[in-house]
Amino acid sequence: MTTAKSASYDYLIKLLLIGDSGVGKSCLLLRFSDDSFTPSFITTIGIDFKIRTIELDGKRIKLQIWDTAGQERFRTITTAYYRGAMGILLVYDTTDDRSFVNVRTWFSNIEQHASEGVNKILIGNKCDMEDKRVISKEQGQNLANELGIRFMETSAKANIGVEEAFFDLARDIKKRLIDTQQAQQTRQREEVRLDQSSPSKSSSSGGCC
Repeated sequence: MTTAKSASYDYLIKLLLIGDSGVGKSCLLLRFSDDSFTPSFITTIGIDFKIRTIELDGKRIKLQIWDTAGQERFRTITTAYYRGAMGILLVYDTTDDRSFVNVRTWFSNIEQHASEGVNKILIGNKCDMEDKRVISKEQGQNLANELGIRFMETSAKANIGVEEAFFDLARDIKKRLIDTQQAQQTRQREEVRLDQSSPSKSSSSGGCC
């Protein structure tokens, strides 16, 4: 998505954080946007968002990142934001097996409500809490392979893998946008070529004498 020349960025990319309540979505967002961590984070009510502009392969990318509530009672509100998302971070807690099991439900919601071709990444958060870990990195990778999406473990608290997760997803989206744009340009050139090579109606014979 290329913006107007007057804009201070080349692409505007909308990302969405989803997953069970308490997995650390808001902490991941705060770490990435403000490079800070608050252990006693208040549970998100409905939806919240932050903005960060990054430099990626020589292009300025404005990331608009939406943080959703994980509770069931807010599910209707949050699913309304799926359609506009260009990338989705599906987060579970490596110390909470239920949040891992629920990944499949969240993924089904993506398939049902999100735009076709949306980029996705599975995030196993709180990887610094090894003494409380119940979901291994191998389990996370296997599930991601099964779902056909990227996988990464992170820790918002220890600042592990957070930048990489957002940057990797943004890079995938930028590539998809460029590929789509180039495919459209190629198709348009082909249509023009075919139009120019077809016989002109004005050159057809006939008419009254």
